[in-house]
Amino acid sequence: MANRKHLALLRQDVAAWNVWRCKNPQVRPNLSGATLFGANLYGANLREADLRGADLSYANLCGADLSQADLRGADLFWASLDDANLTRASLSYADLRGTSLSEAGLTDSLGWLSGVTRPVTVERQEMGAGGVAR
Repeated sequence: MANRKHLALLRQDVAAWNVWRCKNPQVRPNLSGATLFGANLYGANLREADLRGADLSYANLCGADLSQADLRGADLFWASLDDANLTRASLSYADLRGTSLSEAGLTDSLGWLSGVTRPVTVERQEMGAGGVAR
């Protein structure tokens, strides 16, 4: 269950939210299960936020910092995550259908494409002529 104070502050204004985050770096925002359908969260500092099961469908998260955020089971249907930082974010069971991820950073994101095998063509490209790794 989302912390009502955290949710109210985020809904109020992203700039105020980001100032609060800078003043309270030790606080891990709890926004689990929050309804943020269509929210404009452009550039929001959501680093390490608990967003498990949150409804972020149609939300604008462009340029947002979601590094190390817990997005397990979150609804990101048609959300815009262009230029967002998703480094080490947990995305297991998140609904990413229609999500825009252009230029998004997905380094070490947990659960990202889990269970998907690498195409053989990629493996062949990494192997040079004669099967030797480049």
